[in-house]
Amino acid sequence: MRSIRRTVLIAAAVADAAAVATGVSAARKRDVPPPALDGELRFDQATRDATADDFGHLVGTSPDVVLLPGSTADVAATICWAAKRGRTFAAQGQRHSVWGRSSAPNGVVADMSTQRFVGRARGDRIVVGAGATWSEVLAATLPQGKTPTVLTDYLGLSVGGTLAVGGVGGTTWRHGVQSDNVLSMVVVTGAGRTITCSAEHHPDLFDAVRAGLGQVAVITEATLALVEAPQQVRRFVLSYPDLATMLRDERLLVRDGRFGAVQGAIPVAPSGGVAFQVDVAKFFTGSPPDDGVLLAGLSDDPAGRKPSTIPYPDYLDRLAGLESALRANGQWFHPHPWITTFIGDSRVEDVVDDELGRIDPAHDLGALGQIVLSPIRTGAITSPLLRTPAEELCFAFNFVRVPTTADRGNADRLVESNRAVYERVRRNGGTLYPVSAFPMSPEDWRRHFGPAFDRLREAKRTFDPDHVLTPGYEIFEDGPRRIVEGVPRRRLSRR
Repeated sequence: MRSIRRTVLIAAAVADAAAVATGVSAARKRDVPPPALDGELRFDQATRDATADDFGHLVGTSPDVVLLPGSTADVAATICWAAKRGRTFAAQGQRHSVWGRSSAPNGVVADMSTQRFVGRARGDRIVVGAGATWSEVLAATLPQGKTPTVLTDYLGLSVGGTLAVGGVGGTTWRHGVQSDNVLSMVVVTGAGRTITCSAEHHPDLFDAVRAGLGQVAVITEATLALVEAPQQVRRFVLSYPDLATMLRDERLLVRDGRFGAVQGAIPVAPSGGVAFQVDVAKFFTGSPPDDGVLLAGLSDDPAGRKPSTIPYPDYLDRLAGLESALRANGQWFHPHPWITTFIGDSRVEDVVDDELGRIDPAHDLGALGQIVLSPIRTGAITSPLLRTPAEELCFAFNFVRVPTTADRGNADRLVESNRAVYERVRRNGGTLYPVSAFPMSPEDWRRHFGPAFDRLREAKRTFDPDHVLTPGYEIFEDGPRRIVEGVPRRRLSRR
């Protein structure tokens, strides 16, 4: 502990020298010495710059300090320290934001990957650190025959990161998002208080943290709901001649519930146009299901069906091959100007058809990109701050762009396109899933949250009155803005 404290104090002296460049007096920094921690604070440029970038590779700002927390108490102490210095604080997991939302310009960023402990599955639950990835959670639960109810397609995301935004997966249509399936959380509020919250204890805080975009508290620990894990998956990728037929089958599959996972996609076809597909999965243990029953009454092209039976863990890790390919060819490190939305069933066909008419698929999505179009029963979602259309059925409508180039101009063009897509979706009663690459103003956010905005604002006043936490979303007019003490949040240059 003594060596860590000495390291912190030496680093603070280095930061004092850097303070002159940012217009913050060294004397002010010395007035509030760093706290003693179980982990450590890093002031070196390389560590700070590493937290400035995220999966979007589009915008970013280096923080003043990076916290590597050794405990929840470290998070609480550092939030209090940041507040006393007039600084902001943001938590990062795997940095899979796509618009710098987890940045803290001139403030403190916590690298929560140091808090990745995973407990033992006990009955219907497991306790994990917020920095644990979902793949690490599965490594602990599957040997016990258990699995989380909802899993994102990509398992390399952190638990805390997805709970803060919602967390959509193939079973969301039936079981809601990941934040609907968390039983309790240990959080640190913007006032530095450590609180365990759940539906029974501090429910107002619980509801403000789930899909609350990190605005009122930092998640440090979560108790997740578990169910029995199946052993096998009977999977089909179904092909359709057109959008209308695909949507008709998706509605049918959600209505009768014959498959556990239902996910629609409009990938770029080899010809340069698009294809229409539905990826469905039947989870089972023991005797395999009857294909005839599973596929009865569907309108897909039988000749285009791609069936497979695979172990459940292999199904969950089905994106591993794509990730490896993208890393190998460099596209994993290109900008990711994605947009993710929800559109109601009554407008989905017209809106999607219109958007398809506006794009050049290969140019606007990339050869490996796609449009996600997956059905969700809105009643399955209970996190009050996750906004969905006012219909019983909606569709996740996402542009998963995988550019073949790192060109800055192309990325900027796609970001501008995202804004236009969002406005058209919004005018048709749709909502934003806030993991999207384009700027949002406080008025945009007020409009997005609608009647839930007052709930979020009141929670902000109660739990983060000084607007310390997660400034990157820029939700509140009286919060920190994009320019903090002369340091702008910059666009990342990639050519």
